[in-house]
Amino acid sequence: DYNSAKLMVVQPVTPNGQNDGSSAVAVDSVGAGPGETVLVIRQGVAAGLVLNVELPAVRSVIVGVVDNIHMTSE
Repeated sequence: DYNSAKLMVVQPVTPNGQNDGSSAVAVDSVGAGPGETVLVIRQGVAAGLVLNVELPAVRSVIVGVVDNIHMTSE
């Protein structure tokens, strides 16, 4: 449902926090705040499932807030 949907500009980043590609507009389904690192689905079908909309007019949806990133080297 798009009623009262919050739109946010999101910037893809690497695990190290460096910009990685062009920014995009995403529907916020989790109540993320400015400056938070978020998990974004960038596929229309998946966006429709999250938003409970059969044919979504959006491609990107914020589906989670990232608490921390832990990387290990192999």
